[in-house]
Amino acid sequence: MGITFEIQLKKQNVIVNFAMLIRGISNRRIWNSDMISELHHLLCSPTVCKNACTGTGLSFVSFKRRHFCISEPTIRVKASVVCSHPSQAPVNGNRISRVVRTEAQTALFDYLHFTRGFHFTDAEHISKNSPNFIQNLLSVVDNDQDVSRALSKYFRYNPINEFEPFLESLGLPPSEYPSLLPKSLIFLGDDSLLLDNFHALCGYGIPRIKIGKMYKETKEIFEYEHGVLLKKLKSYEELGLSKSTVIKLVTCCPSLLVGLTDNNFLVVLEKLKRFGFGSEWIGTNISERTTLNWDRMLDTMSFLVQVGYNDKQMEILFTGNPALLFEGSGKQIYILVAQLLKLGLKMNQIYDLFLKNPQILSSKCAKNLWTAVCFLTEIGMETERIAGIVTTHMEILGSTSLKCPITVMNSLKLQQDELCQAIKKDPMKLVTLGSNSKTIDNQDSNTIVERKNFLLRLGYIENSDELSKALRKFRGRGSQLQERFDCLVEAGLDYNVVSSMIKRAPSVLNQTKDLLEKKIDCLQNRLGYPLEAVVAFPSYLCYDIQRINLRFSMYLWLLERGAAKPKLSLSTILACSDARFVKYFVHIHPEGVLTWESLKNSLNSR
Repeated sequence: MGITFEIQLKKQNVIVNFAMLIRGISNRRIWNSDMISELHHLLCSPTVCKNACTGTGLSFVSFKRRHFCISEPTIRVKASVVCSHPSQAPVNGNRISRVVRTEAQTALFDYLHFTRGFHFTDAEHISKNSPNFIQNLLSVVDNDQDVSRALSKYFRYNPINEFEPFLESLGLPPSEYPSLLPKSLIFLGDDSLLLDNFHALCGYGIPRIKIGKMYKETKEIFEYEHGVLLKKLKSYEELGLSKSTVIKLVTCCPSLLVGLTDNNFLVVLEKLKRFGFGSEWIGTNISERTTLNWDRMLDTMSFLVQVGYNDKQMEILFTGNPALLFEGSGKQIYILVAQLLKLGLKMNQIYDLFLKNPQILSSKCAKNLWTAVCFLTEIGMETERIAGIVTTHMEILGSTSLKCPITVMNSLKLQQDELCQAIKKDPMKLVTLGSNSKTIDNQDSNTIVERKNFLLRLGYIENSDELSKALRKFRGRGSQLQERFDCLVEAGLDYNVVSSMIKRAPSVLNQTKDLLEKKIDCLQNRLGYPLEAVVAFPSYLCYDIQRINLRFSMYLWLLERGAAKPKLSLSTILACSDARFVKYFVHIHPEGVLTWESLKNSLNSR
């Protein structure tokens, strides 16, 4: 009896101590490591306590709890552990509604901002950009409960590993950040250097969603003392780079922020300046998916010097083909050289081919070329003959995507040796018979090359998707396109302005020179608009001349009667549908319908 009484007395003391602790926590509303340790001591014994180490991949500190009364019995929280991986944490079978998800985000925001003292912006970003964490968090809530209140109750007794939603909000998927979690911390506030450097990057202008990649690749930059990281960022601005370029560079290559300024980067920057490129050229040619290797870039430049390129040729090469440096940092060059050497070409022949066909250095062009080599090999052509075709037709082979040989033979009902002999007699048969393009069969290859060269002069990038689309949109030989382009320049438009117009509305150059001159004359002399009006709306030159005359005749009639605003934009009058035009330019005047019909009959009779 004495032993039983003593055990009951100890239980009562534990309950009293626990109640006092909870009351203290409720008053302070901020969890710390001492409170967790005390709760752990009260509620867990060595034989029942679960391992709460973050290395196990658990999102929450987990322990078996003794049941105690809650003042609000309607709020029930499942006694389960929220895991960082969806496969480990069974989420509610029903799809989570937007309302429930929003309530969970609000509960997490309240916990981070009001309970944990996070800055409003940080708490909001984390709560709205950690969907996997939110989904797993909802696994501890019954479907029929008030989510916000239930989670608030849960947070009160279950401190979360704050690094998990934080890292997810920075753009890292759940599969990547477990290895990045600190082994002995669950509160972000305990790693003050991490937060300080994170805020330095945010304050500089780096998007939060891109900081996760930087954290994964160069974790050491988040361990700098206060002010060090900002000085490193500013040091790159002192090299003449704009802030936007620095942001692109460090997000693509965060190793630039490790240690001293990267010497190889400085050499690359200096060489590019010598070639004639401004400090901002790098920034315009890299994206967040770009992987930069400064050593390989220097090797690529050195190789091109050996080929025989001078500074001016380097500028021309990289201007038309920046991907040569920024896609794989020049790796494609070495692959292409090795492939050409296998064909039996000598190094001086390869140098000469590169000088005459610089576009072949791009990854897409090189891939097309090697596909052609494989095609010829598969149909049984000799290596020496293949090398000859490559050296004489490198440009067209590099710009053409080919089908598989078996597809070509089946469609033409030819045997392998017949196809091989046909290509030996006329190597261009390889292009006309094997091309993936639907239009090249009916086009002269010289026309395609002419058209492509014209587009490259306009500023299109070699082997880009933009160039491929433009080649399909333009009609006519390169000389015809040039003539139409010159027509616009001679009319009084700046060369660069016309280039920009053509990129926005390629079909402008599908108009004949005579038609372009008619539309420009109509614009200036009949409609009274300045030539610059087509700069804002180049598609004006693509509309049928009858549509232009009909709609502007109606508009001018309304202007004479004060029923329309003067100098409306060309797009307002031409780009709208017929029904919309009638509604806003015909029905607004009592005599509008009669006039509209009269104008249509008059133009049709002509």
